Amino acid sequence: MAAKSYYLDDAILNATLRNTSYVSPTTVYVALYTVAPTAAGGGTQVPTGGGSLYTRTAVTMGAPASGVSSNSAPVAFPTAGTVWGTIQAVGIFDDPTAGNLLYFGNLGTPKLVGVGDQVNFITGALSVTEQ
Repeated sequence: MAAKSYYLDDAILNATLRNTSYVSPTTVYVALYTVAPTAAGGGTQVPTGGGSLYTRTAVTMGAPASGVSSNSAPVAFPTAGTVWGTIQAVGIFDDPTAGNLLYFGNLGTPKLVGVGDQVNFITGALSVTEQ
């Protein structure tokens, strides 16, 4: 992941500099985007409903080493029931359906997802670098 959302930037600054609590999510979820989000959010996430079968997928991140945390297990999205389009970016959220964007980044190689395709990330393929 290349960037942190403004939401998370503000939460960390408030927690460390203003003694305002931030409650870490118990589970984080990977989202797929056909148009990449920005630090302010936005972008176009793969639509749910209408036979799509798309849902954000839970991800387990490993303990950081030298400021980097990567997924410690494979991440597998449901098989596409409709054309999802070309996946350009991913995001990490604190909720499976709504919630807040935490981190986001573009894929090295965009992936066209058609009916019957499945998006998978092997262990270590999703990483977050804190600078």
